[in-house]
Amino acid sequence: MEEKVMLKMEVNSKLSPEKIVDKLKGFFGESGLGLRLEDESDQCLSFHGGGGYVTATLCPEGSKTRIEFVTQEWEIQVKNFASDLN
Repeated sequence: MEEKVMLKMEVNSKLSPEKIVDKLKGFFGESGLGLRLEDESDQCLSFHGGGGYVTATLCPEGSKTRIEFVTQEWEIQVKNFASDLN
């Protein structure tokens, strides 16, 4: 039986939490990769689909926003998305 790999990573961005939420929805949501937005709160979004998930938790810290990602099956896409947040 194949073991599923999970990725946890953290990045910092100069973007506001609101802009990051918009980018997350555009990239991972129905108009982007087509994942379903299963759960959303002020600081956490969780997308599901394609046999995996992407969860992003936003933590405002002064003039920056720290984003914690946890994903399974979408590791490459999360890394690509995170690299554009700086």
